[in-house]
Amino acid sequence: MKELLWNKRGKFVQYLFASFLFIIDHFVQIITFSVILGVIEQGADADLNKIIWIAILAGVYNVVNFIISRMLRIGFMRDIILEVRKQAFDKIMRMSFKQFSRKSKDVYLSNLVNDINTFEESFFVSLLNFLINTGMFILSFIALLFLEPVLAGYMVIASAILYVISHFFSKNTVTLQEEVSLQNEIFTTNINNTFQGLEILKLNRMDDKFLHKSLDGLRKLELRKYIFNIFAECQKNLINVIGYVISCFLMLYLCLNFDKGMTLTNAAIVFQLGAMMSFNLIEAFPLWNKVKASSKIYEKITKDDEEDNDSVDDSDNEKTEEFTINQQIEVRDVSFNYGDKEILHHANFVIEKGKKYLIKGVSGAGKSTLINLLSMTYDNYDGQILADGVDYKKIKERTFHDKVSFIYQNVFLFEDTIRNNITLYKEIPDNLIQKAVEACDLSELISSQEHGLDQVLKENGKNLSGGQRQRISIARAIAKDSEILFVDEGTSSLNEELGREIEKVFLSLPQTVVAISHRYYEGISEQYDYVLEIKNGEVLQSVAADYFGEVVTC
Repeated sequence: MKELLWNKRGKFVQYLFASFLFIIDHFVQIITFSVILGVIEQGADADLNKIIWIAILAGVYNVVNFIISRMLRIGFMRDIILEVRKQAFDKIMRMSFKQFSRKSKDVYLSNLVNDINTFEESFFVSLLNFLINTGMFILSFIALLFLEPVLAGYMVIASAILYVISHFFSKNTVTLQEEVSLQNEIFTTNINNTFQGLEILKLNRMDDKFLHKSLDGLRKLELRKYIFNIFAECQKNLINVIGYVISCFLMLYLCLNFDKGMTLTNAAIVFQLGAMMSFNLIEAFPLWNKVKASSKIYEKITKDDEEDNDSVDDSDNEKTEEFTINQQIEVRDVSFNYGDKEILHHANFVIEKGKKYLIKGVSGAGKSTLINLLSMTYDNYDGQILADGVDYKKIKERTFHDKVSFIYQNVFLFEDTIRNNITLYKEIPDNLIQKAVEACDLSELISSQEHGLDQVLKENGKNLSGGQRQRISIARAIAKDSEILFVDEGTSSLNEELGREIEKVFLSLPQTVVAISHRYYEGISEQYDYVLEIKNGEVLQSVAADYFGEVVTC
């Protein structure tokens, strides 16, 4: 959290200044109220016009002060939330497949939506009010030290007591906030599963059962929120009780000093300063606990989890090599089992840089398994997979995933601009984006859009054809400047004509392409360099033209 604020230190200074304006505003109100009391104390000699003008000027100042403060704060708030969203999304995108698959996708969705909303709602309000209350406490103490130094000493002792009580609540506040976040994840996952299978549930008349299950999840979520809010209120109310006791002490102190000639104006100022020292501190400590709870949420959604890194694979610490492919990936005597079933048996073949490979085989033969092994998704195999002679099991996964891309039959597009759907919110030079657009034959689509690359797509690209959506997913890989492209049934959801066009795009790319496809496009499939056919656990490598010549002949 500290580095987040430090990176935006210019805007953060503005935010602090905006908070200071609120503090000045409170002191203006104190002085205004005290001066009015002083005028009233004059009785019949009071100047009512003076009271009216003081009230009007104070009101105008209050409005102007609020507008200026709001304008100074809003830029900082916008930039911080945008940065948190970027960091949260970047954390997910940097995960290896093994790390990502440890949790449901709905958990990540909850992190990106629920947790960030929680952070936004609690962090800025809590931080602003904490700064205001802390600033007012300090300035009130300084002023009281000059006016009534003995009373200032008593208030410091009272403040120390309030601090001890608030510190007692701190750990539980953070824990309860984390529990709310966890329950949000569970609820989001359950609801998404219900919606995904709603048709099946209705056809089998199971919708009532799942409705009760969803309502039960909602009750648990609301219960966690209720407990958190009750705890926060109990904390606040307990400290408020102590605050009122302090206020009674202040009144008693002032009554004793009236006999010594204290004026009503001075008494009003001293009382308000003393009350602010106690009540501002009362507000400040619970707010600081909320800021710390918000920081935990920030750490959770943006920082790498040690548990994830440690539990995914104990051998990760031994992975020290960078991934490069200047020549080839060699699969050497690789065998792989699912339980007792052998999927691959002593496979041997080579993937040459820049060549195009098509994986074929009957359903269940192991096509997806093979592409998962080549893409470093699985590592519990026998034998070796070597990238330019370096064992896969020694390569750092992030360096591998930085240089590869994946294309699936089901394309997901964000409800955002074409540009952001291609770049995936990363800073990519315009020349690389344009290269990707031209390579995927998207120029006509983009030129037809009112805002070009900045045209906003509808939900999951509903305003595009299947071929256009697939081309955008391919453009992501090119813009990323990937060296290897893994394609899993990239054309199976398209009609024959579109499938042929997309297949041509794969074959025209300079990258190494490893693709799975059950389709045969006459005159195009033959343009692959090699076919890797899986039969009874063995991988047979053939020249594509020869392989399809034999198939067609048969």
